[in-house]
Amino acid sequence: MTTDQHIALQDLDLFCRHAFLAVGADQATADAATRAMLHGTTFGVDSHGVRLLPHYLKALQGGRLNRSPLLQKVGGFGAVEVLDADNAQGAVGAYHGMDRAVELARQFGLGAVAIRNSSHFGPAGAYSLAAAQAGFIGISFCNSDSFVRLHDGAMRFHGTNPISVAVPVQGGDPWFLDMATSAIPYNRVQLYRSLEVRLPEAVASDAAGVDTTDPNAAEMLAPLGGEFGFKGAALAGVAEIFSAVLTGMKLSFDILPMGGPDFSTPRQMGAFVLALNPEAFLAPENFDAGMRRYLQVLRDSPARQDCRVMAPGDREWEISRIRAEKGVILDPVTAKEFRVLAETLGIAPLA
Repeated sequence: MTTDQHIALQDLDLFCRHAFLAVGADQATADAATRAMLHGTTFGVDSHGVRLLPHYLKALQGGRLNRSPLLQKVGGFGAVEVLDADNAQGAVGAYHGMDRAVELARQFGLGAVAIRNSSHFGPAGAYSLAAAQAGFIGISFCNSDSFVRLHDGAMRFHGTNPISVAVPVQGGDPWFLDMATSAIPYNRVQLYRSLEVRLPEAVASDAAGVDTTDPNAAEMLAPLGGEFGFKGAALAGVAEIFSAVLTGMKLSFDILPMGGPDFSTPRQMGAFVLALNPEAFLAPENFDAGMRRYLQVLRDSPARQDCRVMAPGDREWEISRIRAEKGVILDPVTAKEFRVLAETLGIAPLA
């Protein structure tokens, strides 16, 4: 494997599953974690794609993550459930939680699942999209360890605290939002370090809270919104309340750092997923007509010179089709780590 070689998505999928099983993770963990990472890589969210594999393996080997978790319902009533993920890799609890939310929404019109004792779950959009592909509106929240300053702040306060919403569209790709409430996710900083690319303006700060474009000097992320960063900080608070306060889990500034050095202690993170059944609100044909009309006018609306108006998710769907056909090129650091993993774990390397 060379650093400029396109790797087929199915080959990456198989490599990741084999790696998880090689460190003793159960099949459910291998399936869910790989599915979430491949979502990120497929849709061009490389910061939350397969580059996370070495991190997850280290957390499984160190004991932070349970290799064979036993997920249990521990609370809730009616359309609400509380799920204890037993310190599973984050995608395990999040996918299971959204599956339950969809089942509840079939019965009650909506389903809400609070997830306890989880961990980093990767791309929030993976779970919202799972609901949309089943015909439901999906919403996902998670907090993470502090890395984002407040507006005008000079300390790490919130995590990148993603919010995702996905909406089914009859005969088309779901409308699909997946956003960090920071200006960029921290994994983007790590990716830019690997690629030796400078950061955009006003997305990260040094230790004093002063903006920097040097990924190696970035000690904090800025909240979404630039001069209006108070809006991004407030949205981060929304994710914090749903995923930490409502689940009884740790707030961002109390969570152990994702990057260690402690890889043996569970991080006691929470997440929250919600599914809404459109048929509970109006006739399916009316919902479908409304979404199609909305997207048609949006995409046909006038654009600035040399620009194109797109709905949330349009760029990602285009990338997914290209990558499904051509594969992806791994960044140099990830390509090197995969070669080492193949050798140390005794699994077949990527061709």
